Amino acid sequence: MREKSIEEKLVKAVKAMGGLAPKFVSPGMNGMPDRLLLLPGGKIAFVETKATGKKPRPLQKRRKKQLEELGFTVDLLDDERLIGGMLDEIRAT
Repeated sequence: MREKSIEEKLVKAVKAMGGLAPKFVSPGMNGMPDRLLLLPGGKIAFVETKATGKKPRPLQKRRKKQLEELGFTVDLLDDERLIGGMLDEIRAT
């Protein structure tokens, strides 16, 4: 499945649960995740979307590690079937 399709389904699922999923753009800091998830209850996470089977670039892996070391949740999403479980996990933290 294409990255754009997965990303659109993620945004729709987040909106359906009352959250926001703005596109995350950070000028001057390449490799940041695609979406910032703002969920009810003050839950925040980052999501890097990829086409099915595609892997993150080395810089994206470093940014993921950097954000996780700061205590943030950073998920890689390459399959629309994982959206529900991913969102449930974020809400449970």
